[in-house]
Amino acid sequence: MPSNQFDHIPMVDLKEELRLIREPILTEVTEVIDSGEYILGKKSEELEKLVAQYVGADYGIGVANGTDALQLSLMALDIGPGDEVITTPFTFFASAEAIEQVGAKPVFVDIEEETYNIDPAKIEAAITPVTKAILVVHLYGQVADMKEIMKIAKANKLKVIEDACQAIGSEYEGERVGALGDIGCFSFFPSKNLGAFGDAGIVVTNKKDLYEKVSKLRNHGSEQKYHHSSIGMNSRLDEVQAAILLVKLYYLDIFLHKRKEIARRYTEHLHHLFKTPPVQENREHTFHQYCIELDDRDELAEALNTNGISSAIYYPIPLHLQEAFQHLPYKEGDFPNAEKSAKKVLALPIYPMLSFQKQDYIISTVKSLMKNNG
Repeated sequence: MPSNQFDHIPMVDLKEELRLIREPILTEVTEVIDSGEYILGKKSEELEKLVAQYVGADYGIGVANGTDALQLSLMALDIGPGDEVITTPFTFFASAEAIEQVGAKPVFVDIEEETYNIDPAKIEAAITPVTKAILVVHLYGQVADMKEIMKIAKANKLKVIEDACQAIGSEYEGERVGALGDIGCFSFFPSKNLGAFGDAGIVVTNKKDLYEKVSKLRNHGSEQKYHHSSIGMNSRLDEVQAAILLVKLYYLDIFLHKRKEIARRYTEHLHHLFKTPPVQENREHTFHQYCIELDDRDELAEALNTNGISSAIYYPIPLHLQEAFQHLPYKEGDFPNAEKSAKKVLALPIYPMLSFQKQDYIISTVKSLMKNNG
């Protein structure tokens, strides 16, 4: 077993990242504090414009978090009680929670075994007369097969919402996610590839009517102060978080490049031991998570922890088996690929400031543990 010369290696090390960008962030935040403008101000407007440009969308609307981004998108598309929205059971809870929050019904479709994303080949069988949209999740930074999904949506007159909360900067045939469907949602949770110092998110779209609807809905259904034309919610991106994100957006492509290089090194050294993340020929994976897949996942995770290496499971329980969704007509065995992945996936540490020396220790430790277990 290789000797550990490091402290415990976390899944994400935000303190290391802060050391690099501390001064420009303090400068931006100080500007906000001195301005006295803390909600829906100039920093938010600038961030909305730059993020929209980055992903190739015409409009951006800053919101309080990624979950609100999803809910506001559904609301803007007039999806509510009596409607169905097709999505994946293998994702973070918020993807389907947002559908329930607007009163609609989540309809799950199994995932592709290879990519962990929703399987387009299974979508049409789930479409009913009350299906209104497909909510696509680009899981771990891996892009779903958008060409097929958009083809199905167009043929059935369905809207497409992109849950790109884990995938900012990911590309499909040269175009970035978020602007591929009707409306796209991003989370800026601190551990995301572009993370704030608290909760934050953004909605992007190429459709002016959706931009206007989301802009109004995030602000209590109001366009003019104290005049409310619809029931909305309080979900505004504050100026401090916008200021921080403006600095971090400048570094985003550099950090994504480092993530891809770390992922490449993991795969180069570990692909013969278990399933490593595939990179599709026409897609750009940004590796929000680097997930391997193996039968003795829990044993490896425990052994890694003993050797000072963090790991995590994304996600241990598919949504159709969550207690909160037991009112839906699903049971164990309905989505075998999602259920299998939930029992086998394990995420290894990946973040831009992870040194190759630390990564080499992780790699050598994994190899040693697999050899001993083999």
